[in-house]
Amino acid sequence: MRAPTLLLGLGLAVAQEALSPSTGSGRTVLENTGKPMRVEYHCGEEDLRAAGADCTAEHPCPVYLELAGVEGVGTKIFLTGNIHTSAITLWSVLLASADGGKSWTEPHERIPGAILEQVQFVDFQTGWVGGQLVHPLPRDPFLLLTTDGGATWRRRPIFDEGRVASLERFWFDSRTQGTLWIDRTHSGDAESRYERYESLTGGESWMLREVSARPIPGAQAPPRETGWRIRADRATKAFHVERQEADRWRSVAAFLIQLGECRPPEQQPMEPPAETPEPAAPNGSPGVRPAPKPPPKFRP
Repeated sequence: MRAPTLLLGLGLAVAQEALSPSTGSGRTVLENTGKPMRVEYHCGEEDLRAAGADCTAEHPCPVYLELAGVEGVGTKIFLTGNIHTSAITLWSVLLASADGGKSWTEPHERIPGAILEQVQFVDFQTGWVGGQLVHPLPRDPFLLLTTDGGATWRRRPIFDEGRVASLERFWFDSRTQGTLWIDRTHSGDAESRYERYESLTGGESWMLREVSARPIPGAQAPPRETGWRIRADRATKAFHVERQEADRWRSVAAFLIQLGECRPPEQQPMEPPAETPEPAAPNGSPGVRPAPKPPPKFRP
C-alpha cells in the first residue's frame, strides 16, 4: 500500500481566510458578569448557502454553540467547539481567557464547516487543538499549533491533499514528539480503516507508522484528569465551564447554547416608479397638461 504524502516543513501553511462579522476577529471581548455570555454570531450569506433550503423566512434555523474541549494552563483557559444548526456545522470556535475566565477572546479565526475538539498543552507556551471539516463527511483533519501560550495559532493540515478521514485522538509527550490516530471508516477502504502517525517536529509534519483494518490501541484512551469540565445546564440553557476544587466543582464561566437564528434577509417592497414632472409653463407657473385630442371622425 502506498503511504499518503504528508506535509513537510513550514512552507505549506494554510492561507487564512478573510474575516467577516460572523467569523470572529480575534479582538472580540466577552466580559464575564456572572451571567451566561453570548458568543457573537451573525448569519451571513455563506451560512445560508451551507444550510440550503432549510432556513427560510417562515421557518428560520436556530443556531447553537457546542463546546467540546477545555484546557487550563495557569490563569489561561482554552475552549474548543463549533457553531451549528440542527443539521449543519457552520463554523469552528476557539475561545481563550487569560485572566481565569473574567474576559474571553477568539485568538483564531473561525473556520467554515469545521469542528474543534481535543486541546492539549505540554507547558505554558506549547499547545495543540485538533479539528477537521465535517461536511458532507469527516475529512481533511488538521491541528492548530501555538508556541506563545495561545496568543496566536497556526493551522497545519495533516495531509497535503484532501482525504476522507477523521482525527480520533492525538497526544504529545513533549514539544516535538507526538502521536496521532486517524479513522478512515468512511473512505470505503476496509483494509486501511485506521492509521497511526508520529511527529518529531511538534506537529509540523507527520510520518505514517501503522495501518490496520481494526482499531489501533491508544486511539480510545480514557479522558485524562485535568480538573476542568464542560457541563450543559438545562436551567440556564448554557454550557458551564467548571473547575474542580477539593470535592466540588465551581463554575468559572457560562456560555449560552442558542446564539440566534439564520434566515434570508427580508425582501424590501418595490417602490413605484417616480412620476415625471410636468414641464413648466412659459411664464414660469406650474405646467398644465394639455387636454387630449379627440379621436378622428370616421368618414365613409
